[in-house]
Amino acid sequence: MPLDTRPMRADARRNYERLITTARTAFMEHGTGASLDDIAKRAGVGSGTLYRHFPTRDALLHAVLRDRIDALLAHADELLAEPAPAPVPEAAPDPEAEALDAEAALGRWLRTYLTGAATPRGTATVIIEAMSAEWAHTGLGAAAAAICDALGRLLDRAQRAGAIRPEVGPRDLLRITNAIGVAAERTSDPAAYSDRMLALLFDGLRTG
Repeated sequence: MPLDTRPMRADARRNYERLITTARTAFMEHGTGASLDDIAKRAGVGSGTLYRHFPTRDALLHAVLRDRIDALLAHADELLAEPAPAPVPEAAPDPEAEALDAEAALGRWLRTYLTGAATPRGTATVIIEAMSAEWAHTGLGAAAAAICDALGRLLDRAQRAGAIRPEVGPRDLLRITNAIGVAAERTSDPAAYSDRMLALLFDGLRTG
């Protein structure tokens, strides 16, 4: 069946945007398991309208999280584009400084990732699930693949600089980071817990 590329009618567009706004609030209040029927009711539309726009919960979650995911991917590009520190005149390049910069960029990105995954509750679990093969053709599956690719580029730079052990892969690192996010949801101070666990994680990731 050919893809319908016709633009939305104005009323359909309003319903679409209202559903995303309402879902964002509901997910923040109740986590990613919030009732879809309740979201439709709060948005002032019927359940059929919600399911026409978002056939599955995952499709609605992807729409809610899309801006945050796009910002996360852009952040990776920014970190990768940051110039290396200017060398001291007539001094040899400092591989140790390069390694520290690459490790710091990786750490900054993972902290940004965990901050975003902290809300709505359940986001880290959703991304873990979206990494599996059966999600590959969904919006969230594509988002998880893009996140893994961005992490892979930051990780590769840190490994080439000699900062991070070479046997670590991006999918394993993303799964471990998401596991930290899932555990952090069950603590009284998720941000502090995530920072502490990331520090311990990097102790194990570093070479030497």
